[in-house]
Amino acid sequence: MTQFLPQNLLALFAPRDPIPFLPPPDKLPHEKKNRGYQGVGGFLQHFEDPANTPPPTRVETRDERLERRRRERAEQVAYKLEQEIAVWDPHNFTNATTDPFRTLFVARINYDTSESKLRREFEVYGAIKKIVLCHNTQNGKPRGYAFIEYEHERDMHCEYPSIPATLSVLL
Repeated sequence: MTQFLPQNLLALFAPRDPIPFLPPPDKLPHEKKNRGYQGVGGFLQHFEDPANTPPPTRVETRDERLERRRRERAEQVAYKLEQEIAVWDPHNFTNATTDPFRTLFVARINYDTSESKLRREFEVYGAIKKIVLCHNTQNGKPRGYAFIEYEHERDMHCEYPSIPATLSVLL
């Protein structure tokens, strides 16, 4: 079949000249310079004395490092919380209500609702002392709930009728 190939391809299949015979060397090049393989016995004098060897250093593993960092963070949070508790005085907190029995919690308020709208809707039930709308501390957006403190505790115990139509717009 190969006889039908052109001459340029037949040249690729031509045999090469045989490998010339060389007599084997007496020794390998690295054996000619020294006395052959000897081992590490000749280098023992250069080794360190085991009595003078320092103890190996202990390396912290990944799990130990993560556990240590978690423990350090927990200690920092506990310390910070302890400091804040020591400094915190509830009597100096301006947004706090004075009496929890006169305070009404209103949730699911529309984010566009203002304090004046809440005052107008809830003043029907009694005189209001203070209204606190809660806002996000980072961006100042409303959180959707408020605390309404009435002047008298009896206003908190009155029966509220069904939600008025104007109030349903606020909620």
